[in-house]
Amino acid sequence: MQRRLAFLGLAAALVLVPFLAMAQQPEGWDPGRVQLTRADLQDLLRRLDEAAASTTYSQPVRDRARAEAQQIRQRLADGDFQVGDRISLVVEGEAALSDTFTVRDGRVLRLPTLGDISLAGVLRSELEDHLRASLSKFLRAPTVRARSYVRLSLFGEVARPGYYAVPTDMVISDALMLAGGPTPLARLTSMRVERAGQAVWADADLQKAITQGRTIDQLSLQAGDQIVVPRKKGGFFSESTVRTVSILVSLPVAIFGVVQLLK
Repeated sequence: MQRRLAFLGLAAALVLVPFLAMAQQPEGWDPGRVQLTRADLQDLLRRLDEAAASTTYSQPVRDRARAEAQQIRQRLADGDFQVGDRISLVVEGEAALSDTFTVRDGRVLRLPTLGDISLAGVLRSELEDHLRASLSKFLRAPTVRARSYVRLSLFGEVARPGYYAVPTDMVISDALMLAGGPTPLARLTSMRVERAGQAVWADADLQKAITQGRTIDQLSLQAGDQIVVPRKKGGFFSESTVRTVSILVSLPVAIFGVVQLLK
């Protein structure tokens, strides 16, 4: 009975988080927009700066807004691509240019016969247009498709800990499944994302982001970030219960849709 009540409490919390998050998100938030444009980021930065300066919000909320604003400022200034990121490129009619390439020192993409293309200051949402414009100097009206991948590490209570090249339009819960999903000992509600040893997403903030269906890009994650799934302390969930919770976490967009219908 105790186990059942505990599970129901956690399940209820996961379902209710979207309602709370919707009340705090700025108007116009679109979970279906998997990669944020420069205009999106500039608008979000403005809203975060306003929240950070407003005494209407609690200090933790203001601190979180300030931290997110700093991440976005860095993205706008430096772009998204870092050494080690991978880009899947398809150029119609150009077999040599249709492959997966790695971003090199200096934030450049080295293409066969064409040389280096700088990605400094380029956002992920700008990648295809940027590559199309760059390739147009050598090719006539090239048709270009590109998808970016970022190298993240998934550690802790996942089936296959390690380093993974993760599509930047993927949601966190799907990234976990690349590592085989959480183990029966995983404490999913305490997941965190670390950068250089510091948590950039954790606790309620990360849970809200997961239930909103935010993507790797929308969370401003970058190469080298770690997704850590801690072990529960003397837990009492069975393997089947953990699997059920994992399913709940892996359906953020569906939950968001239910919230929209109830509005």
